[in-house]
Amino acid sequence: MGKFRESKQDGDGPGIDMSPMLDCVFILLIFFIVTTTFVEEPGVEVEKPRVASAKMLEKTSILIALTPEGDVVYGGREIGVNGVQTLVRRMLAQEPVPVIIQADTNAPAGMLIRIVDEAKAGGAQKVSIASAKE
Repeated sequence: MGKFRESKQDGDGPGIDMSPMLDCVFILLIFFIVTTTFVEEPGVEVEKPRVASAKMLEKTSILIALTPEGDVVYGGREIGVNGVQTLVRRMLAQEPVPVIIQADTNAPAGMLIRIVDEAKAGGAQKVSIASAKE
């Protein structure tokens, strides 16, 4: 009781200890940072074909882009068709995830087939082609 009398004489009211609340906030912040999944975008913008049967896939996946010019891009840099197999093999060694190819509507079909073939040769069990929903 002596503390309350002293603090009232100083002009301050009884204070509220905020440290337990701050501890909870920091624990929640750490929890959300640790549990967040990060998706690495391929680095180029492609115009995906529109289909009626499109559905959402897993958030963690290997995203490979195919531009209209036939460039194969991952993580903002061109890897070429020959780099797909080594990339997929390296990424699947960490965690088994699906491969998603984001092909432009004007991309060469032969190049798309070669990318799918290289991804499967790299050990991918599931290879999908990204599309936009109508």
